[in-house]
Amino acid sequence: MTVARAGGFREGARVSGASASALSESVRRLEATLGVRLLHRTTRSVVPTEAGAQLIERLGPALREVEDALDVVNVFRARPAGTLRLNVPVSAARLVLPSILPPFLATFPEIRVEIVAEDDFVDFVAAGCDAGIRYDERLEQDMIAVPIGPRVQRFATAAAPAYLDRRGRPAHPRDLLAHACIRGRFRSGAMPPWEFERDGEIVKIDPAGPLLVSSGTAADLAISAALAGAGIIYLFEDWLRPHLDSFMLEPVLEPWWQAFSGPFLYYSGRRLLPAPLKAFVDFLRQAGG
Repeated sequence: MTVARAGGFREGARVSGASASALSESVRRLEATLGVRLLHRTTRSVVPTEAGAQLIERLGPALREVEDALDVVNVFRARPAGTLRLNVPVSAARLVLPSILPPFLATFPEIRVEIVAEDDFVDFVAAGCDAGIRYDERLEQDMIAVPIGPRVQRFATAAAPAYLDRRGRPAHPRDLLAHACIRGRFRSGAMPPWEFERDGEIVKIDPAGPLLVSSGTAADLAISAALAGAGIIYLFEDWLRPHLDSFMLEPVLEPWWQAFSGPFLYYSGRRLLPAPLKAFVDFLRQAGG
């Protein structure tokens, strides 16, 4: 499971603390015992065979049950220990967690946090994570949600002053249709429209532009392009704030910037909370209170 999740013996060794040769020998013995090859090995990658993939699918829930059972002894420790795995959007890794994780890790030095940052909306349980961070429109109904980070955020539009001097300053969101706009697209192919709101009026537009990047993961490239005068960018205000404060970027249509509720940590209420996750939830609630 470790090797398959890590995509290789070397990375699996780094994650588990074992040696790559020990992991390789363990997998070799398992394959010999079962009489089936479980992993395809090349010089560049290690991927499960069909038999290996089916075994991993069945082992996942069983191993989580074993981990939960072993975690029971955590309540007898002076301080909780173990690994907390979180699946989060890139924006949360950039804007939310930096102010939360350092004090949490200082409070619980025996807890190790593993962050999987991606903007695809995956099943965090199936991905081997304890919890996820999402916004309310993405929360599943059977999940428990705990507020994390800022409770109100905004989407902002901005551009380099030189670009606006050259192309003009939009007065209404629809004016953006005549501008060069830097767009983002999720790996699924979805390219959400830009949404604006003022005095109860909501305007959604689908502008065009010279640059299209992967949402979240390539946001810094989009910002660099905007700073260089390539066009107008639409992103979390907090992400753009340092450049707005330095006047390297100029706000565009600020009265139309749409506010939305902040993110939530969410986890399944159907299973006993692992000690590291319980410590994190309690830490968030105490900080929020």
